[in-house]
Amino acid sequence: MSAPPFVHLHCHSHFSLLDGAAPIKGLVERAKALGMSALALTDHGNLYGALDFYRKARAVGINPIIGYEAYIAPGSRFHKDAGGMKEASYHLTLLAQNKTGFQNLIKMASQAFFEGFYFKPRIDKELLEAHSEGIICLSGCVSGEFSRTILQQQGDVPDLRQPMEIAAWFARVFGDRYFIEIQNNGLEIQRIAMQGAVEVARRMGLPLVATSDAHYIYREDAEAQDVLLCINTGKFRTDKQRMRMEGDQFYLRSPDEMYAAFPGYEEALRQSQQIADSVDIKLDLGQRHFPTYKLPPETTAQDYLRELCIAGLKDRYSDDAEKCADGVLSVTVMERLEHELSVINLLGFPNYFLIVWDFVRYSREKGIPATARGSGGRWLLTAYT
Repeated sequence: MSAPPFVHLHCHSHFSLLDGAAPIKGLVERAKALGMSALALTDHGNLYGALDFYRKARAVGINPIIGYEAYIAPGSRFHKDAGGMKEASYHLTLLAQNKTGFQNLIKMASQAFFEGFYFKPRIDKELLEAHSEGIICLSGCVSGEFSRTILQQQGDVPDLRQPMEIAAWFARVFGDRYFIEIQNNGLEIQRIAMQGAVEVARRMGLPLVATSDAHYIYREDAEAQDVLLCINTGKFRTDKQRMRMEGDQFYLRSPDEMYAAFPGYEEALRQSQQIADSVDIKLDLGQRHFPTYKLPPETTAQDYLRELCIAGLKDRYSDDAEKCADGVLSVTVMERLEHELSVINLLGFPNYFLIVWDFVRYSREKGIPATARGSGGRWLLTAYT
């Protein structure tokens, strides 16, 4: 009997540093053993495991869904005045639907470190709006902005206007690629958040998707993951006030276990498979994608590189008669140059060296200090050092 349709779309590996306790190979093999056709990787704030995951998943016939659990600044990513880690960011689940989406994830993850880092690498809604193409967005776990506003409500009749405003913004940006995420790992806080999330989805006509916040592969791995959390937070396991993941349900559950955890929400579970089926990421790995240097007419990269090197060497050694006499380079210098060029040409890199020469030359013309490493590069840049 085949497993009911379900795919894990919220899953952490050991690249969720000191938080996830699942090696990528183990995650992929377990998903395959459970009869799943796809698997998502959504590590905290980074894409460190993306390519390893992509290769290993495709090797066993699993459709790799590359994503990450982004940290979202409550305002601008440039504002760094929050009182603590919790106030500095929300969580949001982002999945690449295609190659364009993957490239957009890379752009945002990079800017999160370069521009938004404050406790964690953060993006903001400005970046999300600018790089939403090709990305599937889930509203996130209980640490997401959407769920937090639900959990802040008091009384028997919660005021859902604020979470609805948040959902409306994301629905506008991502369109039919935005889903309200619900989770049940046995926590009361998830149950409360799910009640509000389901009601918001009903009122706004937004689709639900059920996920499992998987941080380890097997149920018995819960203790190892708890030790990692203690290392992460600098706490002892005996500390009753420390951060912990209650229970042992944050493992890669089978489809049958997920359906048992979400009675009455079978469509939200099937939605995970439909999302997975819409994902098609094809990456050209093992190929060079260097830009092309625009050569002068009627010349090759090899010939032009040699011409530049000779001109640079003549300029460098213009005051050294032993190496360059009357504008003619010595035999020793020419032999060394020809050897360097032969290696560069053998490896197919003359265009690469021209590109490096071009941006270093341009930088120096603009008064920006720049250099290049490697003996071949040093020969090429002799006229400009």
